[in-house]
Amino acid sequence: MTAQRAGLALIGVFVFVGMFAPWLWPYDPYERVADPFSPPSAAHPLGANDIGQDILSELIAGARVTLAVGVAAGAAAVLVGSVVGLLAAAGPVPLARLAYAATEITLIIPKLPVAIVVAAYLGGGVGALVLVIAAIAWPVTARVVHAQALSLRSREYVLAARSLGAGGWWIARQHLWPGVRGLVWVQFLLAVNTAALTEAGLSFLGLGDPTQKSWGVMLHYAHARSAFLTDAWVWWALPPGLCLTLFLLGLTLAGRSFTGRTMNHAK
Repeated sequence: MTAQRAGLALIGVFVFVGMFAPWLWPYDPYERVADPFSPPSAAHPLGANDIGQDILSELIAGARVTLAVGVAAGAAAVLVGSVVGLLAAAGPVPLARLAYAATEITLIIPKLPVAIVVAAYLGGGVGALVLVIAAIAWPVTARVVHAQALSLRSREYVLAARSLGAGGWWIARQHLWPGVRGLVWVQFLLAVNTAALTEAGLSFLGLGDPTQKSWGVMLHYAHARSAFLTDAWVWWALPPGLCLTLFLLGLTLAGRSFTGRTMNHAK
Protein backbone atom coordinates (compact mmCIF):
# COMPACT_ATOMS: atom_id res chain seq x y z
CA MET A 1 0.00 0.00 0.00
CA THR A 2 2.86 2.36 0.78
CA ALA A 3 4.39 1.74 -2.65
CA GLN A 4 1.04 2.34 -4.31
CA ARG A 5 0.56 5.64 -2.48
CA ALA A 6 4.09 6.74 -3.33
CA GLY A 7 3.50 5.89 -6.98
CA LEU A 8 0.16 7.68 -7.13
CA ALA A 9 1.68 10.71 -5.38
CA LEU A 10 4.46 10.93 -7.97
CA ILE A 11 1.96 10.57 -10.80
CA GLY A 12 -0.29 13.19 -9.23
CA VAL A 13 2.52 15.74 -8.98
CA PHE A 14 3.47 15.40 -12.65
CA VAL A 15 -0.15 15.37 -13.82
CA PHE A 16 -0.76 18.58 -11.85
CA VAL A 17 2.32 20.21 -13.39
CA GLY A 18 1.33 19.09 -16.88
CA MET A 19 -2.25 20.30 -16.57
CA PHE A 20 -1.39 23.72 -15.15
CA ALA A 21 1.93 24.25 -16.93
CA PRO A 22 1.04 27.66 -18.47
CA TRP A 23 0.30 29.00 -14.99
CA LEU A 24 3.39 27.45 -13.41
CA TRP A 25 6.26 28.31 -15.73
CA PRO A 26 7.98 31.58 -14.76
CA TYR A 27 8.81 32.53 -18.37
CA ASP A 28 7.62 31.64 -21.83
CA PRO A 29 9.65 28.48 -22.57
CA TYR A 30 9.96 29.47 -26.24
CA GLU A 31 11.32 32.97 -25.62
CA ARG A 32 14.89 34.07 -25.00
CA VAL A 33 14.99 35.53 -21.49
CA ALA A 34 18.65 35.19 -20.45
CA ASP A 35 22.17 34.93 -21.80
CA PRO A 36 23.02 31.60 -23.43
CA PHE A 37 24.33 28.96 -21.01
CA SER A 38 23.53 31.15 -18.01
CA PRO A 39 24.16 29.20 -14.79
CA PRO A 40 21.42 28.82 -12.15
CA SER A 41 20.49 32.03 -10.37
CA ALA A 42 17.65 33.50 -8.34
CA ALA A 43 15.92 34.64 -11.53
CA HIS A 44 16.57 31.34 -13.36
CA PRO A 45 16.83 28.46 -10.84
CA LEU A 46 17.94 26.00 -13.53
CA GLY A 47 19.82 28.45 -15.71
CA ALA A 48 19.33 28.87 -19.44
CA ASN A 49 20.02 26.76 -22.50
CA ASP A 50 22.25 27.60 -25.46
CA ILE A 51 19.83 30.19 -26.87
CA GLY A 52 18.83 31.75 -23.55
CA GLN A 53 15.53 29.97 -22.88
CA ASP A 54 14.70 29.37 -19.22
CA ILE A 55 15.29 25.67 -18.48
CA LEU A 56 12.83 25.51 -15.57
CA SER A 57 10.09 26.76 -17.89
CA GLU A 58 11.16 24.21 -20.50
CA LEU A 59 11.01 21.47 -17.88
CA ILE A 60 7.47 22.41 -16.85
CA ALA A 61 6.34 22.64 -20.48
CA GLY A 62 8.03 19.31 -21.17
CA ALA A 63 5.90 17.64 -18.51
CA ARG A 64 2.77 18.56 -20.45
CA VAL A 65 4.02 17.18 -23.79
CA THR A 66 5.60 14.01 -22.38
CA LEU A 67 2.51 13.18 -20.32
CA ALA A 68 0.17 13.98 -23.22
CA VAL A 69 2.03 11.64 -25.57
CA GLY A 70 2.28 8.96 -22.88
CA VAL A 71 -1.41 9.06 -21.96
CA ALA A 72 -2.67 9.30 -25.55
CA ALA A 73 -0.44 6.50 -26.84
CA GLY A 74 -1.09 4.37 -23.75
CA ALA A 75 -4.86 4.78 -24.05
CA ALA A 76 -4.81 3.94 -27.76
CA ALA A 77 -2.63 0.87 -27.17
CA VAL A 78 -4.84 -0.41 -24.36
CA LEU A 79 -8.04 0.20 -26.32
CA VAL A 80 -6.78 -1.69 -29.36
CA GLY A 81 -5.21 -4.42 -27.24
CA SER A 82 -8.38 -4.96 -25.20
CA VAL A 83 -10.58 -5.29 -28.28
CA VAL A 84 -8.13 -7.65 -29.99
CA GLY A 85 -7.68 -9.72 -26.82
CA LEU A 86 -11.41 -10.14 -26.29
CA LEU A 87 -11.90 -10.89 -29.96
CA ALA A 88 -9.25 -13.61 -29.81
CA ALA A 89 -10.96 -15.14 -26.77
CA ALA A 90 -14.65 -14.87 -27.65
CA GLY A 91 -15.03 -13.79 -31.26
CA PRO A 92 -16.04 -15.91 -34.24
CA VAL A 93 -13.44 -18.58 -34.94
CA PRO A 94 -11.92 -17.00 -38.10
CA LEU A 95 -11.65 -13.57 -36.47
CA ALA A 96 -10.38 -15.06 -33.21
CA ARG A 97 -7.60 -16.90 -35.02
CA LEU A 98 -6.71 -13.79 -36.99
CA ALA A 99 -6.60 -11.65 -33.83
CA TYR A 100 -4.46 -14.20 -32.01
CA ALA A 101 -2.05 -14.54 -34.95
CA ALA A 102 -1.74 -10.76 -35.32
CA THR A 103 -0.92 -10.45 -31.62
CA GLU A 104 1.73 -13.17 -31.66
CA ILE A 105 3.37 -11.91 -34.86
CA THR A 106 3.50 -8.32 -33.63
CA LEU A 107 4.97 -9.41 -30.31
CA ILE A 108 8.03 -10.98 -31.95
CA ILE A 109 8.80 -7.96 -34.14
CA PRO A 110 11.70 -5.92 -32.65
CA LYS A 111 9.97 -2.82 -31.36
CA LEU A 112 12.66 -0.12 -31.21
CA PRO A 113 14.08 -0.57 -34.75
CA VAL A 114 10.56 -0.53 -36.20
CA ALA A 115 9.64 2.54 -34.16
CA ILE A 116 12.78 4.37 -35.33
CA VAL A 117 12.16 3.56 -39.00
CA VAL A 118 8.45 4.44 -38.93
CA ALA A 119 8.99 7.63 -36.91
CA ALA A 120 11.71 8.73 -39.33
CA TYR A 121 9.43 7.99 -42.30
CA LEU A 122 6.49 9.90 -40.80
CA GLY A 123 8.73 12.88 -40.08
CA GLY A 124 8.18 13.31 -36.37
CA GLY A 125 5.41 15.28 -34.76
CA VAL A 126 3.37 14.52 -31.66
CA GLY A 127 0.63 12.76 -33.62
CA ALA A 128 3.16 10.55 -35.39
CA LEU A 129 4.79 9.63 -32.09
CA VAL A 130 1.44 8.64 -30.58
CA LEU A 131 0.62 6.51 -33.63
CA VAL A 132 4.02 4.78 -33.68
CA ILE A 133 4.09 4.07 -29.95
CA ALA A 134 0.50 2.77 -29.86
CA ALA A 135 1.21 0.51 -32.85
CA ILE A 136 4.09 -1.24 -31.07
CA ALA A 137 2.55 -1.32 -27.57
CA TRP A 138 -0.93 -2.82 -28.07
CA PRO A 139 0.09 -6.54 -28.34
CA VAL A 140 1.14 -6.71 -24.68
CA THR A 141 -2.35 -5.72 -23.54
CA ALA A 142 -3.92 -8.04 -26.11
CA ARG A 143 -2.01 -11.06 -24.78
CA VAL A 144 -2.83 -10.27 -21.12
CA VAL A 145 -6.51 -9.69 -21.84
CA HIS A 146 -6.69 -12.81 -24.02
CA ALA A 147 -5.14 -15.01 -21.32
CA GLN A 148 -7.44 -13.69 -18.59
CA ALA A 149 -10.51 -13.94 -20.83
CA LEU A 150 -9.69 -17.57 -21.65
CA SER A 151 -9.56 -18.42 -17.95
CA LEU A 152 -12.91 -16.71 -17.37
CA ARG A 153 -14.47 -18.45 -20.35
CA SER A 154 -14.27 -21.79 -18.53
CA ARG A 155 -16.18 -20.54 -15.45
CA GLU A 156 -19.52 -22.18 -14.71
CA TYR A 157 -21.63 -19.05 -15.21
CA VAL A 158 -20.06 -18.46 -18.64
CA LEU A 159 -20.62 -22.08 -19.66
CA ALA A 160 -24.22 -21.80 -18.46
CA ALA A 161 -24.78 -18.67 -20.52
CA ARG A 162 -23.27 -20.34 -23.58
CA SER A 163 -25.48 -23.43 -23.11
CA LEU A 164 -28.53 -21.15 -23.12
CA GLY A 165 -27.54 -19.80 -26.52
CA ALA A 166 -25.68 -16.61 -25.59
CA GLY A 167 -23.41 -15.34 -28.38
CA GLY A 168 -19.73 -14.63 -28.11
CA TRP A 169 -20.09 -10.83 -28.09
CA TRP A 170 -22.80 -10.95 -25.41
CA ILE A 171 -20.60 -13.16 -23.22
CA ALA A 172 -17.59 -10.90 -23.82
CA ARG A 173 -19.58 -7.81 -22.84
CA GLN A 174 -21.46 -9.25 -19.87
CA HIS A 175 -18.96 -11.68 -18.36
CA LEU A 176 -15.46 -11.39 -19.81
CA TRP A 177 -15.05 -7.61 -19.84
CA PRO A 178 -15.95 -7.15 -16.12
CA GLY A 179 -13.37 -9.81 -15.30
CA VAL A 180 -10.53 -8.21 -17.28
CA ARG A 181 -11.34 -4.58 -16.47
CA GLY A 182 -8.94 -4.44 -13.52
CA LEU A 183 -6.10 -5.83 -15.61
CA VAL A 184 -6.83 -3.27 -18.33
CA TRP A 185 -6.35 -0.46 -15.81
CA VAL A 186 -2.99 -1.95 -14.82
CA GLN A 187 -2.03 -2.34 -18.46
CA PHE A 188 -2.90 1.31 -19.05
CA LEU A 189 -0.42 2.43 -16.38
CA LEU A 190 2.27 0.17 -17.82
CA ALA A 191 1.48 1.31 -21.37
CA VAL A 192 1.85 4.95 -20.35
CA ASN A 193 5.20 3.99 -18.82
CA THR A 194 6.32 2.39 -22.09
CA ALA A 195 4.96 5.25 -24.18
CA ALA A 196 6.67 7.99 -22.13
CA LEU A 197 9.98 6.14 -22.22
CA THR A 198 9.69 5.46 -25.96
CA GLU A 199 8.82 9.10 -26.66
CA ALA A 200 11.88 10.22 -24.72
CA GLY A 201 14.08 7.76 -26.60
CA LEU A 202 12.80 8.71 -30.04
CA SER A 203 12.99 12.42 -29.24
CA PHE A 204 16.53 12.00 -27.92
CA LEU A 205 17.44 10.46 -31.29
CA GLY A 206 16.01 13.52 -33.03
CA LEU A 207 12.79 11.82 -34.18
CA GLY A 208 10.46 13.87 -31.99
CA ASP A 209 8.75 17.17 -32.71
CA PRO A 210 11.42 19.91 -32.49
CA THR A 211 8.73 22.57 -32.14
CA GLN A 212 7.42 21.06 -28.90
CA LYS A 213 9.11 21.04 -25.50
CA SER A 214 9.31 17.54 -24.09
CA TRP A 215 11.81 15.95 -21.74
CA GLY A 216 13.17 13.86 -24.60
CA VAL A 217 13.59 16.93 -26.82
CA MET A 218 15.41 18.71 -23.98
CA LEU A 219 17.81 15.78 -23.67
CA HIS A 220 18.32 15.77 -27.44
CA TYR A 221 19.29 19.44 -27.58
CA ALA A 222 21.44 19.17 -24.46
CA HIS A 223 23.40 16.40 -26.14
CA ALA A 224 23.49 17.99 -29.61
CA ARG A 225 24.58 21.41 -28.36
CA SER A 226 27.54 20.37 -26.24
CA ALA A 227 25.99 20.63 -22.79
CA PHE A 228 27.91 17.51 -21.76
CA LEU A 229 31.21 19.19 -22.60
CA THR A 230 30.57 21.89 -20.00
CA ASP A 231 28.98 22.14 -16.58
CA ALA A 232 25.67 22.98 -18.28
CA TRP A 233 24.66 19.30 -18.29
CA VAL A 234 24.05 19.54 -14.53
CA TRP A 235 21.16 21.98 -14.90
CA TRP A 236 20.16 21.24 -18.53
CA ALA A 237 20.27 17.44 -18.99
CA LEU A 238 19.98 16.17 -15.43
CA PRO A 239 16.55 17.68 -14.52
CA PRO A 240 14.56 16.21 -17.47
CA GLY A 241 16.27 12.87 -16.98
CA LEU A 242 15.44 12.90 -13.27
CA CYS A 243 11.82 13.95 -13.90
CA LEU A 244 11.37 11.19 -16.46
CA THR A 245 12.85 8.64 -14.04
CA LEU A 246 10.54 9.71 -11.21
CA PHE A 247 7.47 9.67 -13.45
CA LEU A 248 8.28 6.18 -14.71
CA LEU A 249 8.96 5.07 -11.13
CA GLY A 250 5.55 6.35 -10.05
CA LEU A 251 3.82 4.47 -12.89
CA THR A 252 5.74 1.29 -12.09
CA LEU A 253 4.97 1.40 -8.37
CA ALA A 254 1.29 2.08 -8.96
CA GLY A 255 1.04 -0.53 -11.70
CA ARG A 256 2.71 -3.28 -9.68
CA SER A 257 0.56 -2.54 -6.64
CA PHE A 258 -2.64 -2.70 -8.70
CA THR A 259 -1.38 -5.90 -10.34
CA GLY A 260 -1.07 -7.60 -6.97
CA ARG A 261 -4.54 -6.49 -5.89
CA THR A 262 -6.08 -7.53 -9.21
CA MET A 263 -4.52 -10.99 -9.13
CA ASN A 264 -5.64 -11.54 -5.54
CA HIS A 265 -9.16 -10.47 -6.46
CA ALA A 266 -9.15 -12.81 -9.48
CA LYS A 267 -8.24 -15.74 -7.24
